[in-house]
Amino acid sequence: MGNAQEKPPGGGGGAASADQATAGSGTRSGGGSSGGKPHMAPQKGAVNGTQRENSPAGGQEKKEDSPAVDTSYLDAPAGALPPHLARLKNEGNHLFKHGQFGDALEKYTQAIEGCAEAGIDSPEDLCILYSNRAACYLKEGNSTDCIQDCNKALELQPYSLKPLLRRAMAYESLERYRKAYVDYKTVLQLDTGIQAAHDSIHRLTKMLIEQDGPEWRQKLPEIPVVPLSVQLQHREKPISIEQAQARAARAAQEEARRKEAHFTLLKQEGNSLVKKGHFQEALEKYSECLAIKPDECALHTNRAICLLKLNRFEEARQDCDSALQLEPNNKKAFYRRALAFKGLQDYLSASSDLQEVLRLDPNVREAEQELEVVTGLLRQSLMDNTVHTPRVKQVHHVALSPSITRFNFHCSCHYATQGYKTILEVQSLYARRRGSEGG
Repeated sequence: MGNAQEKPPGGGGGAASADQATAGSGTRSGGGSSGGKPHMAPQKGAVNGTQRENSPAGGQEKKEDSPAVDTSYLDAPAGALPPHLARLKNEGNHLFKHGQFGDALEKYTQAIEGCAEAGIDSPEDLCILYSNRAACYLKEGNSTDCIQDCNKALELQPYSLKPLLRRAMAYESLERYRKAYVDYKTVLQLDTGIQAAHDSIHRLTKMLIEQDGPEWRQKLPEIPVVPLSVQLQHREKPISIEQAQARAARAAQEEARRKEAHFTLLKQEGNSLVKKGHFQEALEKYSECLAIKPDECALHTNRAICLLKLNRFEEARQDCDSALQLEPNNKKAFYRRALAFKGLQDYLSASSDLQEVLRLDPNVREAEQELEVVTGLLRQSLMDNTVHTPRVKQVHHVALSPSITRFNFHCSCHYATQGYKTILEVQSLYARRRGSEGG
């Protein structure tokens, strides 16, 4: 017995047997060498000392080199359980925490049986033991025994959260979806912050609709109403720092998920309104989306469509500028900004953006067609300005030919000697002209 007590707790029955065997062999060896009457305590020390001196890797030096094992957790109080049963429970908790579910299950079973033998009547402690053992069964895939232990725990402590949650998981693993749904709903009456329960409710709802059709709710067992006093009692329980952090993290995740769902709905509504031609309403939806995600490029280009349709060209240009800051090679942003410039009668900038679209993708037929239109407007603008600027009268003969193609934009030019050979040169002249008018 003395040797068994000296071994590090938590080592299991096998370790105790090994320690006892070593002590026994040492005594026999010592007795044989000394030839005297064996004296257990002195011989144990002398024999062990002799063995360890002869073996550099022997026992005493090994114990001094190995780090001390902290077993203080075994002596922590555990409710109203007496020390020997509290020790079993604490050891079970330690084993469970380290993934040794089978060993933990044995410790909880010993504690439960010990309570029965000692006549201990502590519903709260027994509820925890059954709930903990149920967790072991669940981890090992034994859902049936998990449910039985959860039932016993809930008989002792009705509306206890962990047994309810574990039973719900076990029901779900057995595809008993209706009962699982009811337990998850009951859990959420006690604590709305349990994300696992929320996720399971969403998942089970889809399964029950597939299984039972539109009237699936009518086929559910009755969902118990948790008394308000129990809800308040549960909420007023002090929580640890870890629990508080976990709740805060779950709340943040839930808020992010809620915002994401709201954002997706708003965007879908905006897209639908655009298809119906309701541009003002769509603009409002996209604006709400941008308040949630200001850095999503597609929202700026989508809102630009609405602004173009509403002839709010300057605002459309600004949205396209924002989109291009986020995605510098966004074809839609260049194309829609070209339309905004066209609406603002800045044909030079419109032409430049359309050329950029075609540089990024030469197969955008809409940009090619729009470039022809803008080219015609640019030509007309130059011709209209000839009254005010005689020099431009020479240039308008350089006229932007309808045969202008995507990138070259060469013109028929009667005044090649003056150097006006390409649309880019005409655009440059046009830009200077606009600048002088503005000044």
